[in-house]
Amino acid sequence: MESKIKTLATEYFVEIQEIRRHLHENPELSFVEFETSSFLKKKLTEWGLEIDATWVKTGFTVVIDSGKPGKTIAVRADLDALPIKEKADVKYASKVDGRMHACGHDVHSACLMGVAKILKATKNEWTGRAVLIFQPGEEKLPGGASLMIEEGILDRYKPDLILAQHVYPEFEVGHVGFKSGMYMASADEIYLTVKGVGGHAALPHRNIDPIVISASIILNLQTLVSRISPPTLPTVLSFGKIIGEGATNVIPSEVKLEGTLRTFNEEWRAVFHEKIKEVCESIAAAHGGECVVDIRKGYPFLVNDKDITENSIQYANQYLGEQNVEQLELRMTAEDFAYFSQQVPSCFYRLGVGNKSLGIDKSVHHPEFQIDEQALETGVGLMAYLVTQHLSD
Repeated sequence: MESKIKTLATEYFVEIQEIRRHLHENPELSFVEFETSSFLKKKLTEWGLEIDATWVKTGFTVVIDSGKPGKTIAVRADLDALPIKEKADVKYASKVDGRMHACGHDVHSACLMGVAKILKATKNEWTGRAVLIFQPGEEKLPGGASLMIEEGILDRYKPDLILAQHVYPEFEVGHVGFKSGMYMASADEIYLTVKGVGGHAALPHRNIDPIVISASIILNLQTLVSRISPPTLPTVLSFGKIIGEGATNVIPSEVKLEGTLRTFNEEWRAVFHEKIKEVCESIAAAHGGECVVDIRKGYPFLVNDKDITENSIQYANQYLGEQNVEQLELRMTAEDFAYFSQQVPSCFYRLGVGNKSLGIDKSVHHPEFQIDEQALETGVGLMAYLVTQHLSD
């Protein structure tokens, strides 16, 4: 099976590359991936595959059944792009100003298309069935995964396990990475509105300065991380946006702050939400002002099932060679695949797409992000191999 899948991955490479380039040229933002979905559905139908169901308007599933009893394995790819203006110098750059596949979702979708083609061609050689999930809206709360689950996708298919891969420019093409257990953090969005009394900056005693209140809030919130958060629990609290529309001699009446909280424990996460509210409100009150706290709960932490991941590592060793299979570190970024991982035994792994010798080394979400397209062959082949081996296990 290994040899056959490698042969097919090579045979299908040019077509999968064309699909990826089309998606890259025509990016669509979260939850409005209508053309992307239509394009992929048309291709799948041309290949003799049927669309089993539509989810969250632009998402859809394809079932490839061997006709023999066995497990059900789900495989997920995301469809959406980001609101980033592309600056990569490639002939298939985004045709849509201000939108770009800067997180590799075009790669994920193209690879899953290749997996569909391989599984269809080999379905007489494995048992059970594969459910291919093309998911919208990974980049935007509440996350397409959560909405698909709400609509009943897990109840419909009852998968025994679910797999997903994600581009990783930190690894050279041909390499992949795995981590068992907790891997990616939960992610919450924090919006603060600090209210005071504005006025002349030379007369601060007549004002209630929301700039000073905001500075005090930020510094004191960092103390929560260093002195209240358990030292064994990774936690990050960062603010990336502060708007106080005063001037050199004008104290504004209001300051807005936006930040993010990342951690790996649901109980502590809930406690931290309360602590943030207490600190913000009490500091503002102590200065005579007010702070309105809006915490929008985002994705949970992502956990990889120990047995599924260890078996996947063994299969990857067989397919790629042990020298090309690496261990990943805990990561404070977030992924809405975490919703699936909280309910179904999962393995979310990384696909190397970098090539430093060619200058392909920009991180995801960078306007010059690109991949070594040879990663498509690795991504298609390995994922198809993982599915067939897990079905046979």
